[in-house]
Amino acid sequence: MAKNITDPRDDFARWYQDVIREAELADSAPVRGCMIIRPYGYAIWENIQASLDARFKETGHRNAYFPLFIPESFIRKEAQHVEGFAPELAIVTHGGGKELEEPLVVRPTSETIINHMFSRWINSYRDLPMLLNQWANVVRWEMRPRAFLRTTEFLWQEGHTAHATEEEAREETLRMLRIYADFAENVAAIPVIPGKKTEREKFAGAVDSYTIEAMMGNGWALQSGTSHYLGTNFARVFETTFLDSGNEQQYVHQTSWGVSTRLVGGVIMVHGDGNGLRLPPRLAPVQVVIIPIARDESSRARVLEAASALRESLKIRGVRTELDDSEGSSPGYKFNYWEVRGVPLRLEIGPRDLEEGQVTASPRNDPGREGKFSIPLASLPEDVPGILDRIQSEMLLEARRHMEENTHTVDTLAEFSESIAERPGFYSVWWDGGPEEEEELQRETKATVRCIPLDQPEGTGRCIMTGRKTGTRVILARAY
Repeated sequence: MAKNITDPRDDFARWYQDVIREAELADSAPVRGCMIIRPYGYAIWENIQASLDARFKETGHRNAYFPLFIPESFIRKEAQHVEGFAPELAIVTHGGGKELEEPLVVRPTSETIINHMFSRWINSYRDLPMLLNQWANVVRWEMRPRAFLRTTEFLWQEGHTAHATEEEAREETLRMLRIYADFAENVAAIPVIPGKKTEREKFAGAVDSYTIEAMMGNGWALQSGTSHYLGTNFARVFETTFLDSGNEQQYVHQTSWGVSTRLVGGVIMVHGDGNGLRLPPRLAPVQVVIIPIARDESSRARVLEAASALRESLKIRGVRTELDDSEGSSPGYKFNYWEVRGVPLRLEIGPRDLEEGQVTASPRNDPGREGKFSIPLASLPEDVPGILDRIQSEMLLEARRHMEENTHTVDTLAEFSESIAERPGFYSVWWDGGPEEEEELQRETKATVRCIPLDQPEGTGRCIMTGRKTGTRVILARAY
């Protein structure tokens, strides 16, 4: 257990803050509810960006940018939208020393201003589908801030698309959900449950909302990405229409979808341990760190030369490699420094290693002496990519095992209330309730309906709230 990091079993919330501080991911800002993302934390976000951006472009989406400021009248045009976002809005009333003719909303999301432009850009069915994405910051006034998870200002991407038919738009909505799920599992090594949001939990202004829900180390849920079918709700308000092939005016069908910097928080809480971060190799800013160990000056030059050559051979193979040849720090200090930062693989090389033609490898996901093993120097550049792939797979399997072990099936509200208090996790229950039942559930248990899984079991049962017979199961959990 790292000296300055709380045991997560004792106080998970404090452990989370300790890891962010010790790994130098973020710091508090002078504005309440905001955070300053430090270079190492931002490097993780950049890798998230790069991986997702490539996926978006492969599916035909193009990046654009829309203004940070949105006329207040735009937000108020869609009734459900304004009702959902009103408590979170930051509004600018003065600029240039004068009161503005119309207040400006600092972007909470961009459906309204993008529809304003779609109505100008889309005229014919030949203009469709229009597939746009933007990487941006947004502001939602947060009363209970927590770094990466809930902050007043955060970074995200928001995709916005327009289609000729409902079928095309719904296909797009689920396509993007699958892309998020694929990224979560194959890059972030986080298993997720894809599902549909209930009416109470869906995005303000959407017809249907979908989500990927991930389980954190303490059994709580984190909504890790959402995709929404907007129908023609915004199109009707902003008159976003097109002339179809039959020469008839039609409203476009739309989608929006997004993930944010809360994914960084998810990676911390799914994979981290008492020694700090543990990063999956495909997401780690530094995949391999080389620590040269020389007891005297006579061997130092020889060890450093070998370590430098090793670094270059790994970089040529596309491995993100760091050589820690800093002076004045002991090997133990360096081990701890990189361990807290979650570097997937540490390579230790000293005079004896050179004599024996090997290096000592220490994978972050299997700490301590038990996890160490030797790699022949001659084959190391070819071996390391495979070792990193193995670590990636092991981390996903470990996270999946944690989710499976902490997912339970209960049949009554009493059973659920008692269980969730003792052991947080995902609970699969029969459900036929509405918003009132969801409010009652949250009031009594502090849990919410996280999603209606897309993968539904066969059979029927009794809703734990209404007692009515139903064929639908939902996932209940306490959530960030």
